[in-house]
Amino acid sequence: MNKSFQIGTRRVGEDAPVFIVAELSANHNQDYNRALEIVHAAKEAGADAVKLQTYTADTITLDCDDDCFQIKEGTIWDGTTLYKLYQQAYTPWEWQPKLMEAANRLGMECFSSPFDLTSVDFLEEMHVPAYKIASYEINDIPMIRKIARLKKPIIFATGIAYPEDIERALSVCREEGNEDVILLKCVSSYPTPYEAVNLRVIPTLQKTYDCLTGISDHTMGTIVSAGAVPLGAKMVEKHLTLKRSDGGPDSAFSMEPAEFKQMVDEIRILEKALGSSEYVLTDTQKLEHGGSRSLFVVKDIAAGEALTSENIRSIRPGCGLHTMYYEEVLGRKAKHFLKKGTPLAWDLID
Repeated sequence: MNKSFQIGTRRVGEDAPVFIVAELSANHNQDYNRALEIVHAAKEAGADAVKLQTYTADTITLDCDDDCFQIKEGTIWDGTTLYKLYQQAYTPWEWQPKLMEAANRLGMECFSSPFDLTSVDFLEEMHVPAYKIASYEINDIPMIRKIARLKKPIIFATGIAYPEDIERALSVCREEGNEDVILLKCVSSYPTPYEAVNLRVIPTLQKTYDCLTGISDHTMGTIVSAGAVPLGAKMVEKHLTLKRSDGGPDSAFSMEPAEFKQMVDEIRILEKALGSSEYVLTDTQKLEHGGSRSLFVVKDIAAGEALTSENIRSIRPGCGLHTMYYEEVLGRKAKHFLKKGTPLAWDLID
C-alpha cells in the first residue's frame, strides 16, 4: 500500500505531520447551528479535518423491534433499538454540503463515513476527498468495492474486524487499483477502557498489512491518542462536542474543545521530540561534547616527575587527553613543569 498520498490539500504519510480529525458524529444534537459551531471549534483546536457520518435510520437498519434490533446491554445506548438510535444520531444530508463548505473555508478538509451505496453517490456529488469505512461496515464488500473504484483514499476502522475481514477489504482495494489506504486501530467500546486499547497493535498492523496506520480513539482524555504517535500512528481521530453536559448519543465519550486542543498540542510536541531514528548529535550537543571529561593535571608536577593518580585525574571539561589513555600515561614523566589545571597532552610527557 502507498505510504504517502493526498487527502484534499493535506499530505498523509510517514514523513508528514499526523493528520488529526475531529469526528462530528451525533454531537450536533439535531441543531445545524450547533454542528457549525463544532466545525469552528475543530478549527480553533487545531484539527486538520472534520468527519461526518452519512446515513439515515432507513439506510442503515430496519424499523423493527425484534430482539436482534435491540441495543445490547452494557452500552451507553441501552434500552432502545438501532432504528431509534439512528433516528436521533444521524446528520441530516442537506446539512452536509454546507458543513463541508464551512470546513473548507476555514482551511480544513471534510469527508465522511458512508453506510450504504446511496450515501456514496451523495458524497461523490459533494466531491469529498476521502472515505472512512466504519468497522461495522468493513464486511460490506459491495460498498467497499464501489468506493475503491473512485480512486480516493480509504480509511478503515478495525474495531470489530477479524484479520480475515481486514485482508478481504484490502484485497478488494488492490483488485480495484486503489492502494491509498489507512488502517485505524480502534476499539468499538464507548468509552473504551484503557486496558482494552492495545496500542502495540499499531506497528503490528503496519507490518502485517504494509500500509499507513492510525487510531480512532474512544478513550477519555488525550494520553492514548498522543501515545499512538510514537508507535506509528499517522492519523488520529477523536469525537468532538461543545460540552459533554449538553448530552447526545455520543457526548459521554467525546472531547470538549479545550481537551481537543490539548491533544493536538501534545501530538505536535511529540512530533518534534520524536525527530530522527538516526543516532546523531545536534549542533548543540556537539558543542556541549566539549564539556565532557578528559585528563588534567590536578597538582603541580615538576619536570621529570612521574604521572600518578595523585597528580592527574579524569575531570570536566574535555580539553585534555581522552580518559581512555589514563592507564597508559600513569608512570610516564613530565617533560617540563606542569601547572595544576593544565590539560594533559602527549607532547607534555615522555
